[in-house]
Amino acid sequence: MTNSTLRRFGIGLLAWAVAFVIFFPIFWMMLTGFKTEADAIADPSLIFPPTLDSYAEVQQRADYFKFALNSVIVSFGSTILALLIAIPSAYSMAFLPTKRTKGTLLWMLSTKMLPPVGVLVPIYLLFRDTGLLDTRTGLTIVYTLMNLPIVVWMLYTFFKDLPKDILEAGRMDGANTLQEVWHLLLPLTLPGIASTGLLSVILSWNEAFWSLNLTSSQAAPLTAYIASFSSPEGLFWAKLSAASTMAIAPILVFGWLTQKQMVRGLTFGAVK
Repeated sequence: MTNSTLRRFGIGLLAWAVAFVIFFPIFWMMLTGFKTEADAIADPSLIFPPTLDSYAEVQQRADYFKFALNSVIVSFGSTILALLIAIPSAYSMAFLPTKRTKGTLLWMLSTKMLPPVGVLVPIYLLFRDTGLLDTRTGLTIVYTLMNLPIVVWMLYTFFKDLPKDILEAGRMDGANTLQEVWHLLLPLTLPGIASTGLLSVILSWNEAFWSLNLTSSQAAPLTAYIASFSSPEGLFWAKLSAASTMAIAPILVFGWLTQKQMVRGLTFGAVK
């Protein structure tokens, strides 16, 4: 073997090792969901008589599809709302900057460093007084505000990579701002917008803090569904694993199907 072949083999082997380490906890969780509670606690082996009892009990205890529908509506709804707000914001910062633009971007990003528990009480009281507690609308608003700084930042970097000459050519042809955004900016930066939207969906789907504190039954998503299998009597590992598998399965499939768009968008503008 040549040195280059050995190097490629070593990199490939390392990549598989890292992937195995990352995926193994998910694999073990899925495996545990097919065990009985006794086997889940006492038998750590990979060979055991599989059973679907945990999945059946999980579905009998709570309506999985109701929680899944809430997750879909809130995750995609908040992503669409965030994009509608972030696209004009990122456009103005990228193509009409002022001396305060960089400071505004840094301030927006700094809000992500604030612990959510620090603003839980005022948001909870605000939602209580406005009737938004345990509603999809309230959760959608919170998720939108939670992801908005990241969405604006990502779109800003994608828009900045776009040559300004293209937009100037559109203006010379008589395009107004709306036509410029709709016919030039959005088609040319579609991979970046798509990857930003996919990331926002994933972040919203996996968010647990706000869903546990602002919902109870009507608007609870799958993160609250998983938490319901923790009780004062202890953790039911098999049922908890089955519930977790059912909760992450849709977003895993979604991520797998859209991985090419995600990678394409994240590398958008890297090579010119």
